[in-house]
Amino acid sequence: MNNVINRKAVVIKVLVALGAVIGAVALPQIFHLIGVVSGTGAAVGAALLPMHLPVLLAGFLGGPVAGLMAGVLSPVLSFALTQMPTAALLPFMVIELGVYGLMAGLLSRVKLNGFVKLLIVQAAGRLARAAATLAAVYIFGNTAFTAEAAWTFVTAGLFGILIQWALVPYLSEKLQGIRKLYE
Repeated sequence: MNNVINRKAVVIKVLVALGAVIGAVALPQIFHLIGVVSGTGAAVGAALLPMHLPVLLAGFLGGPVAGLMAGVLSPVLSFALTQMPTAALLPFMVIELGVYGLMAGLLSRVKLNGFVKLLIVQAAGRLARAAATLAAVYIFGNTAFTAEAAWTFVTAGLFGILIQWALVPYLSEKLQGIRKLYE
């Protein structure tokens, strides 16, 4: 009986991660089309951070492994299919989104307010990306990333962070039935 439950849990978690990857690849394309039509180009995606939402939800609903897999695979698959994010940004997105998914999964069972959990996850992901950026600049001598570029990244995504604040705790709470399917 326990073996059946474990298989069911694995299947559900894989489906959560797969759904997140599909969403994280599709949502930026929708926002990219909006940017093309509106004449703002990639600025819409940079402002709204559409790839982050499915990854955060995968962690909160599927646990740390599902979240980590969604966070790592989403930008890689998106790049392979659409060349977005750019090759220069890809490693930083993999690190940031991987940490988002992993941390969301690790905090998913912790008894904290959903908004507080999200703040911790966002801080961890942003710090991981900042550390990777600093390593690229100071250890590997990558001059493509500067402090100004890092600051622009943070400020460009503020509206997306606000959207995450509004949607992720709400959706995580409303979709907890998914967790009940495998617990």
